[in-house]
Amino acid sequence: MVPLRIVKGDATSPQTKGPKLIAHVCNDLGGWGKGFVLAVSRRWPEPEKAYRQWHRERASNDFGLGAVQVVPVRPDVWVANMVGQRGTRTGSNGPPIRYDAVERCLRTVAAHADRLAATVHMPRIGCGLAGGRWSRIEPLIVAELCARGIGTTVYDYD
Repeated sequence: MVPLRIVKGDATSPQTKGPKLIAHVCNDLGGWGKGFVLAVSRRWPEPEKAYRQWHRERASNDFGLGAVQVVPVRPDVWVANMVGQRGTRTGSNGPPIRYDAVERCLRTVAAHADRLAATVHMPRIGCGLAGGRWSRIEPLIVAELCARGIGTTVYDYD
C-alpha cells in the first residue's frame, strides 16, 4: 500500500522521474471537447485522435463503459482514456459518472501501470463535468491503485 498523493499542479505535466501513465475519464458518446480533455489535447494530439477512432469503430472493439484505451504520447508517457461516464448531462439517472465503470477502468489502469512500471497521474477524475463525488472516487483510487503498490498522484489545478 502506498499513500495517495494530492498536489497542486497540472496532471498533464507530472514532475516525477520514470514512466508515467496519465488517466482521465471520458464519456461513452465519443464526445471530446470540454474539461480535462482540452488540457490533454493542448499537449498531445494522439489521445483525442485515438479516442475518436476507438468510438467510430466501436462496433468491432471494446469501446464502452469500463473500457480503457492506453495511448503512447512520449517514450515514457502514456494517456489512459477511461470510459467512466454515461453521456454528458445529468438526467433522471443522476450525474453522468458511473462509479462501477470507473472502478473497472482503474483496475485496468493498474494492470497497465504494472506492465509499464509506471506511476499514475490524474486530475480529480469524475468530479468535474461527470458530476461525481470525490468521497466516492478517492476510495476507488486507493483500492485499485494505491493498495496494489502503484504510486498515484492526483493534481488540483489552480
